[in-house]
Amino acid sequence: MNSVTTYRQPGLVLTDHRFPVPLDHARPDGERIEVFGREVVASETADPERLPWLVYLEGGPGFGARRFIGPQAWLGRAVREFRVLLLDQRGTGRSTPANRQTLPLRGTPAEQADYLAHFRADSIVEDCESIRRRLTGGAPWTVLGQSFGGFCATHYLSTAPDGLERVLVTGGLPSLHATADEVYRAAYPRVLRKNEAHFARYPQDAERARAIVAHLLDREVTLPGGGLLTAEAFQSLGILLGSGDGTHQLHLLLEGAFVPTPGGPELADSFLEQVQAHLSYAGHPLYAVLHEAIYAQGQGPTDWAAERVRAEHPEFDARRALAAGAPPLFTGETVHPWHFTTDPALRPLRETAELLAARDDWAPLYDPERLAANEVPVAAAVYHDDMYVDTAHSLETARAVRGLRTWVTDEYEHDGVRAGGPRVLDRLLALSRGEL
Repeated sequence: MNSVTTYRQPGLVLTDHRFPVPLDHARPDGERIEVFGREVVASETADPERLPWLVYLEGGPGFGARRFIGPQAWLGRAVREFRVLLLDQRGTGRSTPANRQTLPLRGTPAEQADYLAHFRADSIVEDCESIRRRLTGGAPWTVLGQSFGGFCATHYLSTAPDGLERVLVTGGLPSLHATADEVYRAAYPRVLRKNEAHFARYPQDAERARAIVAHLLDREVTLPGGGLLTAEAFQSLGILLGSGDGTHQLHLLLEGAFVPTPGGPELADSFLEQVQAHLSYAGHPLYAVLHEAIYAQGQGPTDWAAERVRAEHPEFDARRALAAGAPPLFTGETVHPWHFTTDPALRPLRETAELLAARDDWAPLYDPERLAANEVPVAAAVYHDDMYVDTAHSLETARAVRGLRTWVTDEYEHDGVRAGGPRVLDRLLALSRGEL
């Protein structure tokens, strides 16, 4: 069954769908969960039934599809020729949410971990195939995958290419072989370059960051939502540096960090409120719980790879930086065990996360032989020195997928599909159609 509700926004007609799917597609008669998708068409479309479908897979993992208001960004371009399905991947948004409140319904941490083992790209793609057959009558559709959504699209090409009309990837071509350790060994030097670029642009931020870290090392600071702002948590604000305007956002955040008080300078309430908004995983806990599992492919446990590889890069040690008179470096898209202590949204899930980090039976996600024989038109935007997804890994994969065409650009950062809007989608469609 597909439960449907239709309504309007300026310029758009929206139809909300709820699809029951198996928790484990290998056991189709077993437990079922619900996947939510929002169909979007332009309000002036005379006969939307005649339009081909495009399904959008959000980045993450752990984020529901973006909630647009009207034909914003790339969506305005897409609805000119597609019926768009904005899919909340399982466990996110309105798709049987998985978080600290709902996961105890599964039972023990071990039972929660077994449940979440069904929330990777392989299950997401099987959800897509189940939904596609219901919506399109069996016709293939176009997939637009942003970041982790591109990882899912690459798995789609590996396992169910007959369901694909074309694939468009933005900042999300994964390595077909790299372990989590190798992913992070490639990542930390990129993050270092983003730090160097930020402090070159805003040299005053070096002393501001030093003052904040010194303050945090001297006392315990609690965020408005009950989280702990440690020095390491503060450093993780560097995740902003991977987006187009992130360096400017970080600068504006730092400039208002302190206020004078009768007892001396303190971190401002307004600063702490903004920091909480950036650091909290309350809205996307699966991002933390499953982040390293997206790289696991039968090569042993991930075992907190980002934390272990960080120890190989002492330049990211905040205490060492202060002792040397250097600015503390910000980190990037990494999840660490301490996240499950500092963040109230993650604390109840610590044991579950530990069990997932120790899991060693993850199945391979990509089929290099099938990708080498690919016949589906594929176009990918690869962002030069992307902080989130290694450019060299992406280009290696591009060479391994038959017929894949790339657009390598330094005009955008990782969020190019949002920042570039219609232009990025136009370019990828043209590439996939052989028009460029």
